[in-house]
This record gives sequence, C-alpha cells and structure tokens, in this order.
Amino acid sequence: MSRRQGAAPLSTTLRGASQTPDDCNCIVRIVIVYRQGRPMQTFMKPVASPVLALICVSIIATNASAASARKERHSSTSESKASYSATTIPGSIVRWSTPGTIRCAIGKKSWVPLGETCYYPFDVRHKPGVVTVTRTGANSTESARIAIEEHDYGTQEVELPDIPQRNPSASDFKRVAREQTLIARATQQKEGPPRFTLPLGTPTKPLPSGKAFGVKRIFDGKPAPNPHMGIDFAAGPGTPVLAVADGIVVIADDLFYPGNAVYVDHGDGLVTESFHLSEISVKVGDAVKQGDVLGKVGTTGRSTGPHLFFGTRWHGARVNPRLLL
Repeated sequence: MSRRQGAAPLSTTLRGASQTPDDCNCIVRIVIVYRQGRPMQTFMKPVASPVLALICVSIIATNASAASARKERHSSTSESKASYSATTIPGSIVRWSTPGTIRCAIGKKSWVPLGETCYYPFDVRHKPGVVTVTRTGANSTESARIAIEEHDYGTQEVELPDIPQRNPSASDFKRVAREQTLIARATQQKEGPPRFTLPLGTPTKPLPSGKAFGVKRIFDGKPAPNPHMGIDFAAGPGTPVLAVADGIVVIADDLFYPGNAVYVDHGDGLVTESFHLSEISVKVGDAVKQGDVLGKVGTTGRSTGPHLFFGTRWHGARVNPRLLL
C-alpha cells in the first residue's frame, strides 16, 4: 500500500528534435531577438505549466534573414559576448535550438547535438544552484546560465510485503554494491552516435497511467536514500515491455532491488531502464529495434505488485521519462 503527498501532475510531453523551437512544449522559452544580426533583446516567455521542467531557447531574427543574422553574429569572435538565463528544476531537460550548432556542453562534459539542437539534462538529485551551459557553432560559442531551483515532487509511503528487500541482509548489501558497480560500468561507456529520434516510442502499448517520478519514498517507516528515479506504469502482469528506440542491451539480469532488469544503450549517452520484469527476452550485446520485446511486466525485486518501472539516463543524468516519450 502506498500514499503519495504533495506531488503535482505531469501532462505535457516533449516533441521531437526535428520540430522548430516554437513547436516544442516547455515552461520557459528564452527568446533572443536579433536585429540586423545583433542581439537586441532577450526575454523570458512562459508557455506552459511550471511543473514540466523543459526549457527551449529560440533565436528570432527581425529586419534581416536568419542566415544573415547568423553570418554577422559569427564573423567577429570565437566567444560569445552575451549570456542568457533561465530557471528549471532537478530531473529536467533544457532545450537550446539554434541553426549551425555543432557542440553542446555542461562544464567540461560535451557532446554533439541532435540535429542542431542541444539538450541539457539535469539529474533528479541535482542540488540547487546556477549551471553554465554552452553551445558552439562554426565560429562562436554562446553560453546560458541555468538556475536549478529546489522542487518538491512529493512523498510516497510504501508498505513492503514479506520479501528479502524489506530487511536486506549483510550479504544482500554486498550484492547491491556489486550491482551498482556493474550498472555504473554499463551506463558510463563512451557515448556513440544516436540510434534514436525524439519523441521515443512507448515502453508498453497502450501506455497506462504513470506516477512517482522524483518522489521521496518511505519504506515501512524508513526513508530511502534516493528519490524515485523513474516512472511506475500501471501495466498488467505479462504485458510486453518494448524497446523505445534502437539500441544495444547492456544489462539483462536479475538485480536485487530492480528485479529482472533490462538496460538499453541508445547512443548519444541515452540509456533506458525497465525493471521488475517477470521474464527477460534479451541478453547482453543484443541489438534491438524500436518496438522489440525486452521482457514482460512482473513484480520482481522491491515491488508491491505488477507494474513497469521505466527510467531514462541521458549524459549520466536521471531525468523524467515523460520529457522524452
């Protein structure tokens, strides 16, 4: 039995990278207005519920074509003269779409854009503070300061049945430590080219209601050390669990807390996770296509009943899967 308090609903989803910036759904769009190729105005434009932590950065050229604006903007220096700001929350994704983008970065970590769009993920455990993100074009680099604000996803109290995960033994904790090393190794590999487009496919068809991303969980009166890092989908037992995009299976095993689990690396640092399966239909190293069956919904591991836990890691950050589906 569980009780969830203080959580706000998530309803808007992210559209694909092929969309124009004005087509995406987000809480705030950073709009940079160019006149004759020079930045004249920057303003914040709220466009949706603040619960959904997705930000779009758009470029608008006025009194000149976008191509002319970009040419003049890139011709004088290799560094940006302007810094733009926005606010988001842990577990979110910031979207910065600008023609000519060839590299994206947060601090020292960088990657190639999807098309000409940078996606900056912020882990659900990210501490409040200001982070500088950059995008690089052919001849210039621009930066944006993103303020990460504290966010309360709510609290969930869970009463576990009589399973080993309710009172783990010393040997169980040693097993968990070994599994954490395995997961870190599998999810922190060198990032290859993307095998996916946005939005991703759904992990089940149809996709039932989901809940619990980011909530603080209390198991039998004991607070969990981490928030819930995925979404629990109320799919029935035996429902096929599907690959949301092409990828390579990097973990397919029975793990202590996740139960039967499948991790798929989709390239570009995106890894998806499917937990609590009743059975696994793939093995490590398998190349899967979007829609391939990974296993079936079950209630293995730390679970109170049949459901699918679905999680997403992008460039190492655990983010709300709703933003990518």
